[in-house]
Amino acid sequence: MTDAVITGLGATTPLGGDVASTWAGLLAGRSGAAALTDEWAEPLKARIAARMAQEPTEKIDRVVARKMDRSTQAALVAAREAWADAGLALSENGGAVAPDRLAVVVATGIGGINSLLENEEALRTKGPRRVSPRMIQMIMPNSSAAVISLEFGARAGAITPVSACASGAEAVAHALDLIRLGRADVVIAGGTEACVNQLTMAGFGQAQALSTRNDEPETASRPFDKTRDGFVLGEGSAVLVIERAEFAAARGRTPYARLAGARVTSDAYDMVAPAEEGQVRAMRHALAEAGLSEKDIVHVNAHATSTPTGDGNEARAIHEVFGDAALVCATKSMTGHLLGAAGALEALATVLSVHHGVVPPTPTLNDPDDDLPVEVTRAEARHMEVPAALSNSFGFGGHNTALVFSSV
Repeated sequence: MTDAVITGLGATTPLGGDVASTWAGLLAGRSGAAALTDEWAEPLKARIAARMAQEPTEKIDRVVARKMDRSTQAALVAAREAWADAGLALSENGGAVAPDRLAVVVATGIGGINSLLENEEALRTKGPRRVSPRMIQMIMPNSSAAVISLEFGARAGAITPVSACASGAEAVAHALDLIRLGRADVVIAGGTEACVNQLTMAGFGQAQALSTRNDEPETASRPFDKTRDGFVLGEGSAVLVIERAEFAAARGRTPYARLAGARVTSDAYDMVAPAEEGQVRAMRHALAEAGLSEKDIVHVNAHATSTPTGDGNEARAIHEVFGDAALVCATKSMTGHLLGAAGALEALATVLSVHHGVVPPTPTLNDPDDDLPVEVTRAEARHMEVPAALSNSFGFGGHNTALVFSSV
């Protein structure tokens, strides 16, 4: 079976405008959440969000940025960093990566909703002539994958999984398939989301999915804690460069980690309620594909959104697969929930855990569930050998994705 490795990482998140600042924030237990002071947020029940720490327009030419939705801007920033980190070059004649052997898989859960809302407002208040001629290309979910494929000349496919909160992880799983099927040597894979607006937050609020601890934004996201009351909406992007191992070796690159296995499952159970059985299947199948046993996994980066039902279900699923042997962390306690980008960001964090031998803290976990069946990090990061780790992502509609990373 063809080996796939991670050679480049890029991110722009609520903790920082690049991978280094994001990773430092995670290890320090720093929160990216803050109270919303926008006028539109005043009537909302939940007035907390985790916005990007650095505006994407600080890294993208403003003329170019005006042609993109905020979610696509974030994806381009992360992709550029990942590409540079991988030390890649494009070549029509070999010696680097040929365009026909370079693919893009960048996911989203919602896409360019901010551009849609802005243009709807222009239409309603000023008429059809004030709608942007670029509106369609800005709002379409595949915009980010398309922009990145144009940026880097990728011709082996520009693909956009849309699987709610499992989207970013599913993009990584799809990248592994492309490499193992021999359809690409290099895949730029990840997720992006930017939907902090009144409509999205009102919708999640009406579904009672968001935390309403408006006076405690930095500690509002509390995965696995008895007092959790919902997630904090976040925004940003994370991108990984995934290569065929032989290709990376031929150009002298030392990978961060190996993408050992991945599996996507579906529950066929309920539109919003999770099914533990589907999560268990995803984890077990990913392990089998990686050629690893449950005992090989020492760390799980949990989906753990801080919802009363979801966290408990996932904890039981993790315990069914790994018992109490794997150390769990919940990075959404610091980043908030990036929806379609969440799985990609958590995959990136899991890669760095394997590479550096450290598991991020879960700083807002003060009063764990009485029946919590797994060990979860608390206030401090845990330094330990991480030869293999798993990252979970689950989404509305019954989407489950499990990714397995191992040391190289």
